[in-house]
Amino acid sequence: MIEAVTDRTFPVTVEQAPMPVLVEFWQPGCGHCAALLAQLEQLQDEVGAAMKIVTMNVQENFQIPAELEISSLPALALFDRGAFVRFIGGIGKKDEIRKQLPVSITGQG
Repeated sequence: MIEAVTDRTFPVTVEQAPMPVLVEFWQPGCGHCAALLAQLEQLQDEVGAAMKIVTMNVQENFQIPAELEISSLPALALFDRGAFVRFIGGIGKKDEIRKQLPVSITGQG
């Protein structure tokens, strides 16, 4: 199960994480968001401890999505050592997402 973060827990869970963190920004009722979550659960099983994957409900949390200027959902943001790295495109399939992750996470080149 993928952990949910809030504006309050984001600093500890994401910004202080010792490994890269992939954050899915979503909202209830978003079919694409639910489909992406299923793909991310599979990806989490594959990358194991090399990367943490978390979700953030944008209807309940406003600060972090506003800071990142999230304008469409779902959105995936990659953080490393607390710093925002970039948004991940190709949302929908774990293999497409995996191709955009650093080799240190995926073990693939």
